[in-house]
Amino acid sequence: MPDRLKISIKGAVQGVGFRPFIFKLAKTLDIKGYVLNSPQGVTIEAEGNKDILEEFILRINNDKPPISLIQNISIEKFESTGYKDFIIKKSETNGIPNAIVLPDIATCKDCLTDIFDIKNRRYLYPFTNCTNCGPRYSIIESLPYDRARTTMKIFEMCEDCGFEYRNPEDRRFHTQPNACPECGPHVELWDANGKILTTHLEAILETVYNIIKGKIIAIKGLGGFHLVVDAGNDEAIQRLRKAKNREEKPLALMYPDLKTIKRDCELSNEEQILLTSAQSPIVILKKLSGCKISESVAPGNPNLGVMLPYTPLHHILLHYLQIPIVATSGNLSEEPMCIDEYDALLRLKNIAKYFLVHNRPIYRHVDDSIARIILNEKVILRRARGYAPFPVIINNKSKKTIMSVGGHLKNTIAVSKGNGVFVSQHIGDLETKESYNSFCNTINKFKEIYKIENEIVVHDSHPEYISTKYAKENFPSAENVQHHVAHILSVIAENSLSGNLLGIAWDGAGFGDDKTIWGGEFFRFKPEGYERIAHLKNFRLVGGESSFKDIYKCAFGVLYEIYGKEILNSGFYNSENEISKTDADIYLKMLNKNINSPECSSAGRLFDAVASILNIRQKVNFEGQAAMELEFLINGVVTDESYNFEINKNENGTFIINWIPIIQNIINDKKNKLSLNLISAKFHNTLINTIVEIAKLVNEKIIALSGGCFQNKYLLENSIKALQKEGFNVYWNKEVPANDGGISLGQIAYFSYFENK
Repeated sequence: MPDRLKISIKGAVQGVGFRPFIFKLAKTLDIKGYVLNSPQGVTIEAEGNKDILEEFILRINNDKPPISLIQNISIEKFESTGYKDFIIKKSETNGIPNAIVLPDIATCKDCLTDIFDIKNRRYLYPFTNCTNCGPRYSIIESLPYDRARTTMKIFEMCEDCGFEYRNPEDRRFHTQPNACPECGPHVELWDANGKILTTHLEAILETVYNIIKGKIIAIKGLGGFHLVVDAGNDEAIQRLRKAKNREEKPLALMYPDLKTIKRDCELSNEEQILLTSAQSPIVILKKLSGCKISESVAPGNPNLGVMLPYTPLHHILLHYLQIPIVATSGNLSEEPMCIDEYDALLRLKNIAKYFLVHNRPIYRHVDDSIARIILNEKVILRRARGYAPFPVIINNKSKKTIMSVGGHLKNTIAVSKGNGVFVSQHIGDLETKESYNSFCNTINKFKEIYKIENEIVVHDSHPEYISTKYAKENFPSAENVQHHVAHILSVIAENSLSGNLLGIAWDGAGFGDDKTIWGGEFFRFKPEGYERIAHLKNFRLVGGESSFKDIYKCAFGVLYEIYGKEILNSGFYNSENEISKTDADIYLKMLNKNINSPECSSAGRLFDAVASILNIRQKVNFEGQAAMELEFLINGVVTDESYNFEINKNENGTFIINWIPIIQNIINDKKNKLSLNLISAKFHNTLINTIVEIAKLVNEKIIALSGGCFQNKYLLENSIKALQKEGFNVYWNKEVPANDGGISLGQIAYFSYFENK
């Protein structure tokens, strides 16, 4: 009598060819039974002799599809029922969903071969995909993952596609978005009024022609629209910047192939692997001296954000263009990207001349991910296409389902299910009505797909964050986690750390437990709680949040700590730094009377102050711009020189890093006309020295680094090296961003790391 096993598999096992894999494996081993999808994962009933079933289970683990992930396999043994065959059963829909929704995956090599084979029926078809690639997260409406629960349900498969779908020997067997030119989606080229100009391949060729002619084209892709122009056309890029209201922030590029990238950028083996991965993110690369890309793409920046084509439509476009293009998010600055062609016409009509659209609906917006290589390892700077909502696996002590709503800038949300935390795609800054609507929409769709109702919700401790207000207004049980504590917890979570450690969180701003603005923080973490053990010396921000953009106000606050009322005689206010005598008088009165001048300990604002003092710039057009330009000044400088600093203790025993000697020496170096490049290198080296000295004083061997400042490659790499040299074990964000995009993961981890939470 054969044995019968019920095998339940949880993980990323839907949309990856897992059922076809199980079907073929069972047929090979002559196992009888069935396989099906459920909201929890994949369920198998298998009958056969004991040895064959053992081999079956072993090969499930060893031979599974490359883009799948098995989190857990549970096995129950029953009496045989006498199955006559092995089949793929219709999916079950009952139960609480906790299967992993797979991210959208870049076009595979086999599908590329089909697209560019003139004899193939999918020749130059822009919606070609198979079990190993194509849309997933952007088209899934609910679990389990079947065509009827995706936006592809409106396209009925033709006879040929249906045969592929039902054929176990075909790589499109049970490929849910399967389609061809006869039955699937198609492209159309519209003018700015929505008039159809041409369709199918002719629309793509006309788009190519208009890009070459310098026109701005809005192109509907996988998870939303791109705004596209020729990356070598300076005038067109300037037009795009002006219309999009994006003055200086770098624009992403899409290159035809690796060969073309190597003409413009340095490319390591690790960077090449990342570019060509199934996730296919934008990768930050260093420009070569002979780079042909317009300076307007990334003004004053030695790096470029580069990606390769990741959909059939992109591959076909770049095949004909053979030049790099700007491919930036299809939106106005600070708004979410458009996903619907009619919405795009309304919002982008004053930017784009033409619209290349298609009729496959996008269910949720998904931006391009951004990553870079740090110390030979991948670090994600924006987590979206290719990665979201793939779970981060944590040591989850809490068995509760928890939702976190993130912070205010670079917002993401997250949901915990067992040991998996499903972090959403990048939502963005919650500063416009459109962004807030996108935030609410993402939450609603997460609740829909994971069936979340009245669970614990975690938010930032800042009472005025829109995400905080949303959590308090919409959920009966809302708890807060301090901003920088969440940053450190994100590192703890993704690295499965436990026990005591030192967390260093440096960023622009976060609401502190003492109601001041924090941002240069050192915490001792213990399972029973955390202690703010050190921080940068406080200074005041004249004008509050206005100083985040008018960074000369940060400098004024810093210099006030040095000169006090004598700041007006320091020579700081002049035409160089845009502060008039009248404004300086007003700022001084504000500081003296503590009017709209909150205290801060922010490393990010200290970077801004130094940039202003050195007159690198006095205002920024996007967050972190001044700090980036300070970092870029180091380019090519090799020195271990640094400035003096002091570490004091306050009455509570907290270490205070006194930066006043640093600023005084920077001012002297500037007066003595030392190069800004060397001054910046010395400043960075000094900050690294402060980190090492506090680490020695605290003497916890495990150190976690997080916060937006640690997106600075020089600061992060050299901090890690210096700490490791002193014998510390150093961890940093890799799977989620060090910026506020990782906050949602840290908020959930609060309930796992700390005892009695």
